Amino acid sequence: MADFFELKKNKSNYKTEILAGITTFLAMMYIIVVNPAILSETGMPFAAVLTATVIVSAFCSIMMGVYAKNPIALAPGMGLNAFFTYTVVFGMGLSWQTALGAVFWSGIIFLLLSIFKIRVKIVEAIPKQIRYGVAAGIGLFIALIGFINSGFITSNPATTIGMGPLTPVTITFLFGLAVTSILVARKVKGALLWGIIATTLAAIPIGRIWGPELLVSWNGFFSAPDFSLLFALDFVGSLKLAFIPVMFAFLFTDMFDSLSTFVGVAEAGNLVDKNGDPRNIRQSLVVDGVATTLAGLVGSSPGTSYIESASGIETGGRTGLTAVVAGLLFIPFMFFSPLLSVVPAIATAPVLVLVGVFMMGPILKIKWKEMDYAIPAFLSLVLIPLTYSITQGIIWGFLSWTVLKIFKGKFKEITPMLIIIDILAIIALVV
Repeated sequence: MADFFELKKNKSNYKTEILAGITTFLAMMYIIVVNPAILSETGMPFAAVLTATVIVSAFCSIMMGVYAKNPIALAPGMGLNAFFTYTVVFGMGLSWQTALGAVFWSGIIFLLLSIFKIRVKIVEAIPKQIRYGVAAGIGLFIALIGFINSGFITSNPATTIGMGPLTPVTITFLFGLAVTSILVARKVKGALLWGIIATTLAAIPIGRIWGPELLVSWNGFFSAPDFSLLFALDFVGSLKLAFIPVMFAFLFTDMFDSLSTFVGVAEAGNLVDKNGDPRNIRQSLVVDGVATTLAGLVGSSPGTSYIESASGIETGGRTGLTAVVAGLLFIPFMFFSPLLSVVPAIATAPVLVLVGVFMMGPILKIKWKEMDYAIPAFLSLVLIPLTYSITQGIIWGFLSWTVLKIFKGKFKEITPMLIIIDILAIIALVV
């Protein structure tokens, strides 16, 4: 197994990869409960969506590790599940069966684009300066999610966002952030995982000794899986001409979320090939396409690569074994989902903030004194967290790059694929 995953070549070992896989799983396990909570509003059974979420996360993460040999885990995408529920089902009036069909067909198109290397060409067309901005922007995005999950940053009518009140929850978060930061600074092996454990233990008194509600609780042990959503999609009904914009929206959002994740995580973790592109990119994109296709078949919104994988990579994960471990850890929760309540959101919040720190490195490579490079990189960097969308950040990075290069007369830096991407970006904005 060591030879298969090339542990020596990647200067890693079993212990490091296992710790990294556990850390990645803990950072993204919230999806097992959050995805069903969102999709069940459409009338889909909560337990069945939970089962579908685990199937997609486990199978595709393991496939990523074994086939693409990258330490990136997959699961149904946040944002994509909200789009599925509130825009497609509630807003457009589609049944959830038809919406699942749209997910399936967008996955098929996604898969074909990956197999025929069209998506690889798209990755290669992303200018390196935008890649650096995207990597840093994803870091800020992850950190923002951590601050919001902890209640440290909240909405504010006067300033849009602001610092939340100091409560037992935010104080526990700050304690966890301090402990995890110290462990990271002292280069303790598995620092992020130990930080999650320390924060979970510190959260136990909340709701018992002080504070508004229980964060760490025991809600039982066993919950039987529900397979009622398997093949419940409407294959034919979703192919109507009127639903093509829905398929396109799923396809475009999923494609650029995953591309941005691959580029950002690869830059931050130095997981690149000799050309500076994310390693094994074609295989990784094929797996990403399978995740969306499988999601439609088993009963979930599109699957995609998770930016939380950066937490495992920063723990030292460098091979596909990290993704395999993360994937395997999903499987028991098809039966033991109540155990997830033991680790609260604030336990992983400090890790997400520190991952934001780790991902700032590429910002040093941006050519800040050359505005036709700096502006697109900056727009990608700031718009990802400010719009709460990786897709919006990369879209405006692309468009501003093209406009500036045209007016600077640098036409050689505008490739045919980049023009195609710009056209798709404009269509996505209009749709």
